[in-house]
Amino acid sequence: MMLADAYTIEVNAACPDWAGDCAAAETLATEAARLALLRGKAPAAAVVDITLTDDDEQRGLNRTWRGKDAPTNVLAFPLMSLGGDLTRPGPPGAPLLLGDIVLAFETVRREAAEQDKTLADHLRHLVVHGVLHLLGYDHENAAEAAIMEAREIAILSELGVSNPYRDTM
Repeated sequence: MMLADAYTIEVNAACPDWAGDCAAAETLATEAARLALLRGKAPAAAVVDITLTDDDEQRGLNRTWRGKDAPTNVLAFPLMSLGGDLTRPGPPGAPLLLGDIVLAFETVRREAAEQDKTLADHLRHLVVHGVLHLLGYDHENAAEAAIMEAREIAILSELGVSNPYRDTM
C-alpha cells in the first residue's frame, strides 16, 4: 500500500452549483488533497474533511470564527495545532484527524474568472492551500509565505496546474 492510499479525504458538496460548473469538483478536490498530504509529509492515516459550500455559508463561518463578516475563498480549521511537529497523539494506528477545509463556490468562481484560471485549477489550488494550513504552513510573514507558496507551486505542478502566483510574484 502506498502512503497516499492511507489518507482519508471526505468531500461534501453542500452546494450543488459546484457540480453544475465543475462536474469533477469532488474528484479534483480529493486528488489535490491527497497529493498535498503526501508532499506536505502528513503522517499515514491522516483524515481531512472538505466542504464545497456557497458564499452565504462561508460568510457565516468567517464571521463566527474569524470575526470577518464577508465570504472568503477558503477556510481551514485545524483540529489541533501541529506546531511543525506531526507526531501522532493517541494510540498507534489511530487516524490523525487534521481538520476541515471549506470552499465558497461564488467567491472561488469569481476569483477564477478574474485571474483568468479555470474553476478546476483554482479549486485545486485552494484545496492544496487549505491542506498545507492544516499541516502547519502559514503565510503571516514573507518568509513563511515564500515557503508555503513554493510548496503549493510544486504540488500544483504535479497536478498539471500552472503557478497560481505567476502574476503576483
